[in-house]
Amino acid sequence: MFFLLALVVFLYAFASKKNSARKVSKPNVNFLGDNNLFITSENVSKLLIQSFGGVENVAKETLDLNELENALNSNPMIKSAEVYLSVNGTLNAEVEQKKPIARVSTNASYYIDEDGFYMPLSTNYSARVPLVTGYVEKNNLKSIYIVAKKIKNDAFLKKHVIEIYQGMDHVIYLKLRQCHFLVQLGDVEFLDKKINNLKAFYQKKLKDKTLDNYSKVNLQFDNQVVCTKI
Repeated sequence: MFFLLALVVFLYAFASKKNSARKVSKPNVNFLGDNNLFITSENVSKLLIQSFGGVENVAKETLDLNELENALNSNPMIKSAEVYLSVNGTLNAEVEQKKPIARVSTNASYYIDEDGFYMPLSTNYSARVPLVTGYVEKNNLKSIYIVAKKIKNDAFLKKHVIEIYQGMDHVIYLKLRQCHFLVQLGDVEFLDKKINNLKAFYQKKLKDKTLDNYSKVNLQFDNQVVCTKI
């Protein structure tokens, strides 16, 4: 009985040592969610290699998985990442990319992601999202983000809004597809009410075929739409 127990312990220790000494193979990268790749599997593999000086043909016991995860999560294209090893020595990385909802195009060009944070442009893929122009500060995106998020989640706005403009006074304007007029939102206070007023105005003027008669639609005033004719 004692001999059998000792044999089991020996075999377990031998297998554990052999497994820990197993070399890590080429990383296997899996993207979660959208198929639009702002960062490629090759980019992710390169990040892993750079952070550890080469992860292939490295003994499993020498890998610091937390360090590799931190390297991926520090990339501004990546929202979250999980790195783990399979029994056969394959290094796996599960990556969730950031999702852009607006693209800033001023003296600097970058995306605003779905959580309101900076996201760099990608050489691999360009997102079809509203442009943001005018006076925009990278460290003060709150109002622009609120408007961009509203556009993303509203079918009417998503279909019609092509540009968000912010003046130096932080007054926000919208440009609509195939419309000559500028929509003056003002600030983001009572945003839902303002958008409902815009929808009512648009539908009425579309029915009357008079949308092209206006140069500006001002939604800043409570419970009314003030229009400027051409």
